[in-house]
Amino acid sequence: MPKILYVEDDPFIVEIYKKKFEASGLEAVNVATGKAALRAAKEGQFDLVLLDLVIPEMSGQEVLKELKSDPEMAGRVKVVVFSNLSSPEDRDECLRLGADGFIPKTDFTPSEVIEEVRRYLRQFSERERNATDRSSDAGQSSVSSDAVPKKKILFVEDEEIFVEMFGRRLRDEGYEVDARRDGASGLEAALKGGYDLLVSDIMLPSVSGSEIVTRLRGSDSGKEVPVILLSASVEADDLSGSLEGLGVARVFQKTRITPTELAHAVTEVLGGKG
Repeated sequence: MPKILYVEDDPFIVEIYKKKFEASGLEAVNVATGKAALRAAKEGQFDLVLLDLVIPEMSGQEVLKELKSDPEMAGRVKVVVFSNLSSPEDRDECLRLGADGFIPKTDFTPSEVIEEVRRYLRQFSERERNATDRSSDAGQSSVSSDAVPKKKILFVEDEEIFVEMFGRRLRDEGYEVDARRDGASGLEAALKGGYDLLVSDIMLPSVSGSEIVTRLRGSDSGKEVPVILLSASVEADDLSGSLEGLGVARVFQKTRITPTELAHAVTEVLGGKG
């Protein structure tokens, strides 16, 4: 049974989520302060630490910084921030401090939070398994991977946490990833060409993902480039209809897809990496 360290000081919220965790087959241990969270994380074995940012004694950011700056803890402890403080600046700061994920409290129902926690647990398990597989493959292979040309992906996304998670997984799969943080530079890169695939968020600063695709389809070099689009809030099925005619291969709600699932979709769209 996966074991969660749940760091939250509001008794009412704790009661709701502990019942949800237990009903979902997840063991949850609650602590209410930052110092207690550090002690529990260092002394116990947890599959995931679900960390609020506003807690007594030490802030969530301070707890996160101390856990991730400790060489013995950094690789062992997986921390997902679960907070009402969910601006892009808050997310970027948590990622900079080493957070492994972020769940905004206001964006999800309790049942959806449980699904997000399960998604992160799957992602962490897949990451460890893939690391083991890569280590095994490296020991067995005598052919340099540099001999195989990498397919190049243009990844346009403005939230650092998604750039880091998705970009890292795609690179692990052997793709070359060119990440752009705003729509204008993403559009400029797309129109210059040289990419095998475009992966873009819909909502971007300056130029939307939809406009990037529209402009790309109007260029000589971009008519046949496959496209995968990501959305933060719009359901993928609803979004697909509005993009009909633009030749979009896949649409995903980015908070509901794991990096591994995206990597699999990329491989399917590209027809394999060879």
